[in-house]
Amino acid sequence: MTVKPILVEALSAKMGETIYPIPFDAVVAGRSKRKLGNLFELSNFGVNLTKLEPGSASALLHFHSLQDEFIYILEGTPTVKIGFKEYLMKPGECIGFKAGTGVAHQLINNSDKNVTYLEVGDRTPNDSVDYPNDDIKATLSPEGSWVMTHKDGTPF
Repeated sequence: MTVKPILVEALSAKMGETIYPIPFDAVVAGRSKRKLGNLFELSNFGVNLTKLEPGSASALLHFHSLQDEFIYILEGTPTVKIGFKEYLMKPGECIGFKAGTGVAHQLINNSDKNVTYLEVGDRTPNDSVDYPNDDIKATLSPEGSWVMTHKDGTPF
């Protein structure tokens, strides 16, 4: 466990790392995350420093049943989709997504420059994620790992 300040750029970040199965993984192929919360073994919430290359997205359009999410833009101008609306964000702006509302959201980098942002989410047990536009569902197991299935519950 790290108990001293760290230089964030010294942490590795894998491009395109995801729990999404094929073909859904392509949506985040240009995304990289530095999992800052994990480095400090935070158990109540996670913090990621995330970068989106041009054309990449943060995730599939989704909403959580139990976990809140918060985004703070550091660099670039992503488009945030919220339901059927879209907003262009800029550095210094933030947005939060309350769990259980059924309002789907997603960040997309439609620009020609990288987007960098902080994302914070809680780690509420028994959360599930719905993807309204895709035949995929995520459920947080009691052990804390995500299980990906089709919406009817069949595995990939």
